[in-house]
Amino acid sequence: MIFNTTYHNTDFEIHSKELLGKSFSLLEKIKMNGAGSGRFMIAEVSEKLAAAQKQFSELNYANIELRPKGILVHYTNRLQRFSWSVPYHRMVIYSTNLFSIHAEGSFIKFYKNKNYKENKKFIEKMIDFKNEYLDFEYYDR
Repeated sequence: MIFNTTYHNTDFEIHSKELLGKSFSLLEKIKMNGAGSGRFMIAEVSEKLAAAQKQFSELNYANIELRPKGILVHYTNRLQRFSWSVPYHRMVIYSTNLFSIHAEGSFIKFYKNKNYKENKKFIEKMIDFKNEYLDFEYYDR
């Protein structure tokens, strides 16, 4: 679900806590060596995500925040900020010439440039969190 989080949005806070869980505490963030990514440069967004914003300028950036049950993708357009809630059980990641996150018919694609290379460890951490949450133990039998 997409929310405009430019200003304080109580609907977003309630929805994100129900769907993704509370954000990690400061001590947990220190133990896990951070719960947020650096900036990613956006290459393309799906119509559903772009519908929240009328104009999509050339250079837009996004960052990803880890939560216990999913991720929040925060992206900007001009002076507005939007947040996209993605639960782990609906998240699909593709890494081709672009890095992309897909969920519920929406997607956001990022360039694989210097920013992507700096966030490589974060992406691995995000995938590990997804695998731990989904618990694929039953495949090992």
